[in-house]
Amino acid sequence: MDLPVFPDLAGSSVFITGGGAGIGAALTEGFLRQGARVAFVQRSDGTAFCDRMEAATGRRPLCLRCDITDTGALRAAIETACAAHGPVTILVNNAADDTRHATLEVDEAFWERAMAVNLRAYFFAAQAVIPGMRSAGGGAIVNFSSISYMMGNAGYPVYASANAAITGLTRSLAREFGSDRIRVNALAPGWVMTDRQKEFWVTPEGLATHVGRQCLKEPLAPADIVGGCLFLAARASRMMTGQMLVIDGGVVVTG
Repeated sequence: MDLPVFPDLAGSSVFITGGGAGIGAALTEGFLRQGARVAFVQRSDGTAFCDRMEAATGRRPLCLRCDITDTGALRAAIETACAAHGPVTILVNNAADDTRHATLEVDEAFWERAMAVNLRAYFFAAQAVIPGMRSAGGGAIVNFSSISYMMGNAGYPVYASANAAITGLTRSLAREFGSDRIRVNALAPGWVMTDRQKEFWVTPEGLATHVGRQCLKEPLAPADIVGGCLFLAARASRMMTGQMLVIDGGVVVTG
């Protein structure tokens, strides 16, 4: 993984939701290569992934099994990470579930579950780390969103709603906690070719159509998202907050 080096990230306490697979796995590796102390949560056992990361980077992440829709378990995982690595000063809210669904088939149980994963956990993870960031003199929160809500696509209306709400949450937290030197930004990837996407939704025709909409004519890989996240976490972006960084190969244009 060829990445820029941000020296201030070395030794920092980083907490990533969904940090053992897909984009999250690339983020975990990216922060480890900066010399950070990384803890991440996922529902499955992450031992094999942690073994690979230790062999590749010389640093072992702390994997904590947790269903992030259980707010108590999420808070407990963050407390464990703080005990191991010191107060979390970098939070990456990455975990998400973009299962496809049709509006007329959504019931309340699906809505509540989707919002719990894609929005509620972001709020309560931020709430849990902010006191420690205050005591440490500041911190950075990176909330992963998606270009999905900007594109007007059908196929995942609840997911798109949650991602639109993440923009509002990001701006609100940035305003509320800026005086504590806590920066809060969002990062919106485009269609990234994770194993999950390739297993369930990528077809040659669909990928060709999407890449055709990009200014940069090649598919996005998880590693393409890492540099932007590191930048938002590092002091290189110290006067940037309440913003949305889009990494999508040039599908949507913001400004």
